[in-house]
Amino acid sequence: MPNHLVAGLRARAPHPDRRAIETAAGRVLSYRDLDALSGRIARALGALGVRPGDRVAAQVEKSVEALALYLATVRAGAVYLPLNMAYTPGELGYFASDAAPRLLVVDPARRVTLAGLAGGEAGTRIETLGAAGDGTLMALAAGEPPDFADAERGPGDLAAILYTSGTTGRSKGAMLTHDNLLSNALTLAELWRFTAEDVLLHALPVFHTHGLFVATNTLLAAGGAILFLPRFDPAEVLRLLPRATAMMGVPTFYTRLLAEPGLEAAARRLRLVVSGSAPLLADTHAAFRARTGHAILERYGMTETNMTTSNPYDGPRVPGRVGPPLPGVEVRVVDPASGGPLGLGETGMVEIRGPNVFAGYWRNPEKTAAEFTADGWFVSGDLGQFDGTGSLAIVGRAKDLVITGGYNVYPKEVEEAIDALPGVVESAVIGLPDADLGEAVTAVVVRAREGGPDAEAVLGALAGRLARFKQPRRVVFVDELPRNAMGKVQKAALRAHFTP
Repeated sequence: MPNHLVAGLRARAPHPDRRAIETAAGRVLSYRDLDALSGRIARALGALGVRPGDRVAAQVEKSVEALALYLATVRAGAVYLPLNMAYTPGELGYFASDAAPRLLVVDPARRVTLAGLAGGEAGTRIETLGAAGDGTLMALAAGEPPDFADAERGPGDLAAILYTSGTTGRSKGAMLTHDNLLSNALTLAELWRFTAEDVLLHALPVFHTHGLFVATNTLLAAGGAILFLPRFDPAEVLRLLPRATAMMGVPTFYTRLLAEPGLEAAARRLRLVVSGSAPLLADTHAAFRARTGHAILERYGMTETNMTTSNPYDGPRVPGRVGPPLPGVEVRVVDPASGGPLGLGETGMVEIRGPNVFAGYWRNPEKTAAEFTADGWFVSGDLGQFDGTGSLAIVGRAKDLVITGGYNVYPKEVEEAIDALPGVVESAVIGLPDADLGEAVTAVVVRAREGGPDAEAVLGALAGRLARFKQPRRVVFVDELPRNAMGKVQKAALRAHFTP
């Protein structure tokens, strides 16, 4: 039995000497080079005691080596667990405790701070990987030969665990199988017409589905090349964009590019521009098309489902709609109360079934059972409606998720941190429209009559406790929070009141 994901990605691989990755600084790796680099790292993982089924967690800066670590983990038959660099040591401690990784790879500057996470249930070992490809892991890998016999893994074996927060309680680990990732990559490569001649400008982070799986796996499956930027920088994007045929980004990328002179000339070679991770404003869609001639293609996905729908490659791409289901994927809209199907134009709960849907939540069978219907559909928590063309629109979120700059922020976690502050009676966290971020995290706070904190004190207290993207951009104070007859805070009323 082959390694299902790796063998599938290699099925349409070009000549080994064709370019696979080129960094912004000009470093070029061929497919042969990438295979050798991931092979050395896979051997290093084995020397560190990583075995098939073990978890390898990584909180590292974006780099070619970080991408090769993902590939190496899959080749070794282990399960990759990418973590946002913005997570604090306290947040990281929870992930390490819950996932029990055999190996935790961190930035060299954080090794001392995170040393206490070593040991535990899995005997976690800590190694380092820096943005420049330095660190103890790469020092070990450098002494290994490049050839590696990929571990045998089937379609249903786990390839990755990605943590996704809930509106209540702790984060949940979404278990993604080899076939979850491969089926989605092959479908997107076909649907979006990627070939070995394509060059993707990659400015996304590689700790979540969009940058790691949608962008990277899809291009590797097509045998194309990736222009690999360490982060989104408008000037660097404009410098490299003339060499690209495609770009994937979050809405914030496009609002910032629209502020740059020279966008029109830089985008001339592009054939495809994709946006996801957050809703794209219709004004942004129209402005980008007017400037470049390109209609941005919006699609819809989640950590638990990878990509689920997509606007068409050919045909109209309607702002505010995310297109029909991908081939092989089923989507239905049902009445949240009865579970019965709804007609065109009716709003209800979006439910999904297909090879893209995850295997469940890590060590959380109760939550897994709660999120699937009796007939096997995943309940997304999003509210949507289909139009007469079969195109889906996401019109709301049953859960009060805030999506800011492409990142998910769950209000309950932020509210608990604010409510714990001296002088705070209670709080409600909402998302308000923001032209740059899509939504800005906003905290509405009720404070004690005496001794309550001001906005600066609230923000200062959260700075060391929550990742930066979770911290409110604005704090406002009210005498009381609006509630319905059952005592539930009416966040829709708060959004309406504070929306300009």
